[in-house]
Formats: sequence, C-alpha cells, structure tokens
Amino acid sequence: MNNCYQPDIETAPREQIKAWQDERLVRTVKHVYDHVEYYRNKMKAIGLEPGDIKSTEDLYKLPFMSKDDLREAYPYGLLAMPLKDCVRIQSTSGTTGKRVVAFYTQNDIDMWDECCARALVAAGATPEDVVHVSYGYGLFTGGAGFNGGSHKLGSLTLPMSSGNTDRQIQFMTDLHSTILCCTPSYAAYLTETICERGLQDQINLKAGIFGAEAWSEEMRHDIEDKLGIKAYDIYGLTEISGPGVSYECQEQDGMHINEDNFIAETIDPKTGKPVPDGEKGELVFTSITKEAFPLIRYRTKDICILNNEPCACGRTFKRMSKPLGRSDDMLIVKGVNVFPSQIETVLMNEGYPANYLITVTRENNSDKIELQVEITNEMFSDELSEVSKREKKLVNALKSMLGIYVDVRLVAPKTIERSEGKAKRVIDKRNI
Repeated sequence: MNNCYQPDIETAPREQIKAWQDERLVRTVKHVYDHVEYYRNKMKAIGLEPGDIKSTEDLYKLPFMSKDDLREAYPYGLLAMPLKDCVRIQSTSGTTGKRVVAFYTQNDIDMWDECCARALVAAGATPEDVVHVSYGYGLFTGGAGFNGGSHKLGSLTLPMSSGNTDRQIQFMTDLHSTILCCTPSYAAYLTETICERGLQDQINLKAGIFGAEAWSEEMRHDIEDKLGIKAYDIYGLTEISGPGVSYECQEQDGMHINEDNFIAETIDPKTGKPVPDGEKGELVFTSITKEAFPLIRYRTKDICILNNEPCACGRTFKRMSKPLGRSDDMLIVKGVNVFPSQIETVLMNEGYPANYLITVTRENNSDKIELQVEITNEMFSDELSEVSKREKKLVNALKSMLGIYVDVRLVAPKTIERSEGKAKRVIDKRNI
C-alpha cells in the first residue's frame, strides 16, 4: 500500500466515509441556510428547509449552483462567515467578466493544506524532499495550495512561481529539487530545455504533480521518460478550494477525491438527473467542511467518470477520471479558461464581423491558439503594413482580455466556411 499522509482518513471504511458525509452535509446545509441569504432564497423557492436534508440520500433535493450564481453574488453574497473570521481570498482569472472570489477561514486553509499534503505524499513526497512549486502565486490557487501542502508535510519548499526558466533550472540543480509542481505544459517546456542543455544528469527530480490544464497520456509518458520521473495528475478548482480536491496515487488509475471534505456526483448535463458511477456525466461537487465559502452541488461543467471500486493503493476514497471534455464551450489553453464569446466580444469591439475560426493545437507539448478573422470589404487593403498593424492591435486586445497570446491571422471576406446550422467556431486538434 502507498504511504498516506492521514491513513486513518484516506483508508477509512466506506461506511465511515458515508457517516462523515451524512453528518457534515446536514451541518453545512443548515449553516448556509442560516447565514447566506442567497442560499436561503434558492431553497425557499423550491420549498426546501434544512430539516429536509437528513443524509447524502437527500442530496438530489438541493438546488444546483453554477458560476453564474457566483458572479451574481459577487463579491460577498455567498460569504457564510463574518468577514473578520476570514484570513484570505483566492480568485479565478476573471476572464469572463466578474471574477469568482473564494473566501477562507484559517480552518479552511488548514483543510486545503492537508488535501495538498495528501497529494504530495501520494506522489512519494516525504519531509526529506525539496518541493519545487512552479505554479503561479498570488490570486491563483496553484502556488498557494502546494506551498501550504508542502509546509504541512514539512518538506523544504521552493516558492518559484511560474516563468524565468533559467532561474528555475538553476535552483532545481543547485538545491536538488525532488518534486516538481506546475502545469503540464510548463513541465514539458522545462523538460525540453533541460534536455537541450544536457542537464538530465544534474536533475534530481523523482516526481511531478501537474494540473490546471488538460494533458494526454502521451505527454505524461514523454515527460516521465525524458526526466526519469513519475508524473501525477491532480484536480481542483478555485470555487471549491484549489488543487487537491482529488489526486493520483502511484497506481495512476484515477484521482482519489478527498471525500471527507467533498461529495462528488455525476449528472446528466441536460436533465440534471444523477448518473451512476462508471458512466460519463458532468461532475458536481458539494463542500462539506468549508466554513467561509461552502458550495453546494456546484456544477463544474467537466465531464468525467466516477469509480467506486477498491484501489490497489489501499485508499478507499472514490476516484474520478481525467476530465473527458466540457458540457459548455469553454476551452482550457495553457491553464487559462477561454470562451469563444470572449473572443467574439473583442472582435465586435474592434469593429470586425462575427466571422472567425479558433484553432487550438499542441506543438512540442505546448498549447497554441490561432484565430482567423475575416475583415470587411471596407477594411480590405493590399498594404501588408496595414494588415500587420491590425493584427498586432487584435493580438494586444485579446491578450488583455484572455491573458494569453493568440496568433491572429486576418483573412479576406468570405474566406471562412459558412454553416447553415450552428456555426463551428472552434477546432481543437489537441489529442486530449
């Protein structure tokens, strides 16, 4: 059996996990009903009272929450504790409009740190390891989550943040980093750079924990083979806490959900009806130990499969597959959520018609997004300098909206194929 950070919890009998979830769900529902008007109104609207929820069997009675609810209630409308009891916020990128802001009490931080410590131990980390955190810090949850988890475990923590690859590799070699935490695309870039410089023999990494964006098994094996490490997947989202909602063990056969803190279910994205474990459905989470910002039946939009079969590692937590897609039109590019509607907004604001095509590819294990945009007859010019100027302006406007670089190509009117039905705006060529 793998080592566990908290074996009494991570290998608890299913009956005990069920008992924890029943008791904590009942308590959380009463907590939000009593302290959050937004939840109280949603429950009253369907004639539901806290006393109607007696166990996880009653979970289906509760209304769903979505990102739209979070935006509507921004910034304090879902806060379930006095502000004086909150010690931190984290936030999404805000690329679709209002940011999603999540609040944390100290107990919430401690719980989150424990979840990330479990993920680190599942990947083979011990207090003797050097944990190299190359996720972004600040409002993004990646850096903060693994920083706290590494501290909780007692490992030496290198809070590198993202970027500055020369410094990353220098610290990696000089301080003998053993666990790398970053996005898979950055891990692939680091791997490529290390190999180009012939530094493989100076790298002491034994494992990597890579999340925040989709990545293929081929990408995993490529990184593992070139660096001689084992690469682990991890899942999380700001709304629920951050990384560590679920994590892979050394069996690499699905991500164990921290079920003492979160209830996972899958639903039919069209009907909202529950889907049995083992079948594809939209992933829905309920937080049952969060104090400041508990979310009930939060629709993630991620499509996955839940697995309740015993794992060879000995952990008894239910497992989830890698997300198999989205129930909306969101793309994840380099760890950033991108909606076609955002791109359309920029184009319309810049005076372009809504005739465009987004193509996402993966080159050298790095995501690339290209945008073809039709110009109008009035914009048409034979001057290459004028076209280049327009493209550069669009690149800057999109960077401001999305936070990532988009390769823009202006094309002549009527170049992009029309559709008589729903327009196909996105071609995703990544093998994920």
